[in-house]
Amino acid sequence: MTPAPDPVLTSLAARLRTLPPSCGPVRLVAVDGHAGSGKSTFAGRLAEALGGAPVVHTDDLATHEELFAWSGRFREQVLAPLSRGGTARYEVYDWVRREFATVRELAPEPVVLVEGVGTGRRELRPYVACLLWMELAREHSWERGQLRDGPGLSAFWDGWIPAERAHFAADPSRPYADLLVHQGQMGYEVCVGPVK
Repeated sequence: MTPAPDPVLTSLAARLRTLPPSCGPVRLVAVDGHAGSGKSTFAGRLAEALGGAPVVHTDDLATHEELFAWSGRFREQVLAPLSRGGTARYEVYDWVRREFATVRELAPEPVVLVEGVGTGRRELRPYVACLLWMELAREHSWERGQLRDGPGLSAFWDGWIPAERAHFAADPSRPYADLLVHQGQMGYEVCVGPVK
């Protein structure tokens, strides 16, 4: 049995469709927040509410050595072609093999979601129609992420946490969020972002 559509996501999807395009013909919607805050799950559900909108995961663009230094790849492989109304082709990093192993195509759909820690960074904000921030404290987010990933990735988290702290200290996203997303027991709540 298919679950009933979430009215909050249905309403948000309708709202996003009415925004002016921000990157060529595309309304680029960024879903940012701390690691473990629920960005991927939320983006997947929002994409469904949008009728199957594509989602770019920045985990596909980052590498072990460049956890946050993926802006150049995103700009060249995704933003540049989409801004011309063309199909983007971006390399996908294989975290096991430690190399870019495949290429994914991304058509210039009316709404394209990009999710990941740091998608609201200053370099990308001019191309973003709407910045959503997953409103969960970093300690709770990190705890959830570590439980999700298990003890096998504890060394990764030892490096990730200080890297994320440093990133958001230098280039915070939350103050620029258009909307804050709270995840509750019964679904999502979307509120207006901080006053800039």
